[in-house]
Amino acid sequence: MSEVVNSEGAKKKFSHPKGLYVLFTAEMWERFSYYGMRAILILFMTTDMAAEGLGLTTETAGAVYGLYTASVYLMTLPGGWLADNIFGQRKAVFYGGVLIMIGHLVLAIPGSPAIFFTGLAFVALGTGLLKGNISTLVGELYENEDGAKRDAGFSIFYMGINLGSFFGQLFVPLLAEYNWHLGFGLAAIGMFFGLIAYKVYAPKYLKEIGVEPKAKSIEKTGKSNNSVTLGIIAFILVLLVTLQLLGHIDVTTATGIAQALGLIIVVITMGYFINILFNGGLNLIEKKKVTVIFILFVGIAIFWSGFEQAASSLNLFARDFTNRFIGGWEMPAGMLQSFNSGFIIIFAPIIGALWVKLAARNINVRTPFKFAVGLVLLGLGFWVMVEAAQVAASGAKAGMFALILTYFLHSIGELTISPVGLSATSKLSPKKYLGQMMGIWFVGAALGNLIAGLIGGNFDPENVLEMPNIFLNVVWVSVGAGIIFFAASPFIKKWMGEVT
Repeated sequence: MSEVVNSEGAKKKFSHPKGLYVLFTAEMWERFSYYGMRAILILFMTTDMAAEGLGLTTETAGAVYGLYTASVYLMTLPGGWLADNIFGQRKAVFYGGVLIMIGHLVLAIPGSPAIFFTGLAFVALGTGLLKGNISTLVGELYENEDGAKRDAGFSIFYMGINLGSFFGQLFVPLLAEYNWHLGFGLAAIGMFFGLIAYKVYAPKYLKEIGVEPKAKSIEKTGKSNNSVTLGIIAFILVLLVTLQLLGHIDVTTATGIAQALGLIIVVITMGYFINILFNGGLNLIEKKKVTVIFILFVGIAIFWSGFEQAASSLNLFARDFTNRFIGGWEMPAGMLQSFNSGFIIIFAPIIGALWVKLAARNINVRTPFKFAVGLVLLGLGFWVMVEAAQVAASGAKAGMFALILTYFLHSIGELTISPVGLSATSKLSPKKYLGQMMGIWFVGAALGNLIAGLIGGNFDPENVLEMPNIFLNVVWVSVGAGIIFFAASPFIKKWMGEVT
């Protein structure tokens, strides 16, 4: 009898909740749509109007790319607030998916830049509702689990993200070779499949998780209706303002707007953390953990500022300076980005299992050390690109292996930072601010994406001699940040307490 109990206990210890796979599927299709469209975005914007592109300069397209991708993640903060106070995470995820699908359908309509920016606005707003809240739901599935199993669960979830990304970056660029708008339309179909899967299976396997808003002010009292009304009005206002900004943006001033937005993000985020620390009703332990979330915010912003150049400077390098011929067929430039997702699919379960095995041997690699490793790997990837850029500067085309090796190093770095950071944020966050703290995590991604777009805008195909220096600057920043995380690990671990 004891053998049966031990067997069942072991099975339970190493199994994952079925709800994880519901969220895995929904996020997989959402990432299919997002990353598939992202793979062709800057290429579409810099293609001549005669070839049915927008005909923007590289600098302008890079700034617009940065503004859009920053907006996608920046909207997770109000998205977290709406979930915490009004919708609950479950409804927020579904509503976000609907907005994303509408956005991609709008992008599939040929027309003026105003139509194009309107589609981007819908995608940004929808992702703001979906992205942070679906990660929050994953965290709640592991509320009573140990850190290693929780990290393994997030790694599996992250594999689903990259499975969708992999196929999106294969098929959307391939279809876009025939018609840009067919590529955008395929992204909408992907989101539609994600919505269907979520609507059918979430009630069965998530049960009551994420149904009720977390904030106490939304408990069933007479005040709820007023809060709901105010929240809906705020959401509509954000929608209208965003549409106006993106639909009527003067693209000649895009760089200045992007730089201003970066400064605004930094100032608002600092103010938000200061307010939470001093006016958020937190005890000393909670304040220390929130401070750690801020430190991780800085680390993830630096990481994404380099990593997200995959769709800006590295994408342009693939198009203009890389030999992409396989036999007599030339691979579309955007398809090269699928190597990143492919590496994640291969190595996510391996890295996830590694954390569990190390923990079983009482070797628990803490979050700040993992961040340090990821940042150093990011720098090594760009060192490879320095060498490739020197080849391009000599007048030859670089081989695809340079980009593939870069994506490999970046992918392993991503696995040591992104799922682990998501997991740590969900564990460190005070309960009443959980959705907002997950939103802050994605604000770090917003800042990184914005910087990546600005760096990509400096990637001038007419000034090939500057390319090695552009990539070398990223090497110094990322490796330097990694060294700082190594040095600060003991301090950060102390403030994290029992959280790994």
